[in-house]
Amino acid sequence: MAHPAATGPQMLTANCLRQGDVLYWKSGGWVAEFTQGDVFADPAAAAAALEAAQKSVTENRVVSPYLFEVREQSGKIRPVKEREIVRAAGPSVRTDLGKQAHV
Repeated sequence: MAHPAATGPQMLTANCLRQGDVLYWKSGGWVAEFTQGDVFADPAAAAAALEAAQKSVTENRVVSPYLFEVREQSGKIRPVKEREIVRAAGPSVRTDLGKQAHV
């Protein structure tokens, strides 16, 4: 189901079961980079992606997939909520490692 409060485009995220990494849905699979994830303007397409992602849960590849709202800002897709901004950037305690080191 699409996020009930969503009024704009959405993305689908989950956590990798083994490493705990934040993942984003891309063409029926998962990628680690926020900028590579699919953006769903259509709520029905978002709901279909969430439904398809359940297979990854039953295969013990990811946990807790859910949709979150994004918006276009300065020509780039950005998360709306602070939680997703932090998740997209990576751990905030080590900006010299991981995703934040490449920003």
